[in-house]
Amino acid sequence: QVHLVESGGGSVQAGGSLRLSCAFSGYTVSSYTMGWFRQAPGNGRAEGVAGIDSDGHTRYADSSAGRFTISQDDATLYLQMNSLKPEDTGMYYCAAAVGRTWLSGPPLARSVYKYWGQGTQVTVSS
Repeated sequence: QVHLVESGGGSVQAGGSLRLSCAFSGYTVSSYTMGWFRQAPGNGRAEGVAGIDSDGHTRYADSSAGRFTISQDDATLYLQMNSLKPEDTGMYYCAAAVGRTWLSGPPLARSVYKYWGQGTQVTVSS
């Protein structure tokens, strides 16, 4: 059974940094297309933040590019978050899909991903 567990969330001031982790079991992370999604306060929809395919191609939401970095090793997916803004506040979810190559990085659409973690809360104060 595929199992995803997020960690690393917390409360930080604007301009600070956090590193989120997603532990992956069942298969290695590199066997899947992986993504990070954020559910903003008061919004029931989780929006794509960053994605990485099984060959390491990445894609970022415009609001994340230049500040966030998605990466992985064989067991864990990461999201390094720098220069955090209050608008980054939300519940962050790790998600996985069957691995394939997306030369421009994987789509950040929820429908692409089959497996989801339970989420980790990120709060950025001003």
